[in-house]
Amino acid sequence: MTIRREQPADYESVYQVVKNAFQTAQESDGNEQELVNALRQSVAFIPELSLVTEINGKIIAHILFTKLKIGGHTALALAPLSVLPIYQRQGIGTSLVQEGHQITRSLGYSYSVVLGSEKYYPRIGYMPAEKFGIQPCFKVPSKNFMACKLCENAPIISGIVEYAPEFGIH
Repeated sequence: MTIRREQPADYESVYQVVKNAFQTAQESDGNEQELVNALRQSVAFIPELSLVTEINGKIIAHILFTKLKIGGHTALALAPLSVLPIYQRQGIGTSLVQEGHQITRSLGYSYSVVLGSEKYYPRIGYMPAEKFGIQPCFKVPSKNFMACKLCENAPIISGIVEYAPEFGIH
């Protein structure tokens, strides 16, 4: 298993991975693959934080972190995390998040937020964002809107999250 930065030649494979991963997801709008395409064209895109996992040269998973604002501070959105269904529940998503977090720290980012499973994300360092004073800009159960402090010496930030326009959240 290899984790590496996504390349333009990977875009079609990533599109299919994201589409297939979310076909069986409990929470999905069915457009996650289109969101990835749109985010790649946005000012929120950070090429170093679009990662893929390969097994024997085949892309089986993808993760994307993009810039967002929280109370005037730049932070990151983890969205989406996609693993082909046949490879789920094997630690591949966790490995991608952990590798992504290492890169985010090296790039100087202090916080990441995610909208996701309260059973999955706390295992990899996420907790309800409200504990940091971070609020979503939409109605969602607090247990599903989480944040992760990526550095021990991260500044204290708080406020309402402002996603990139490509998310379609107003």
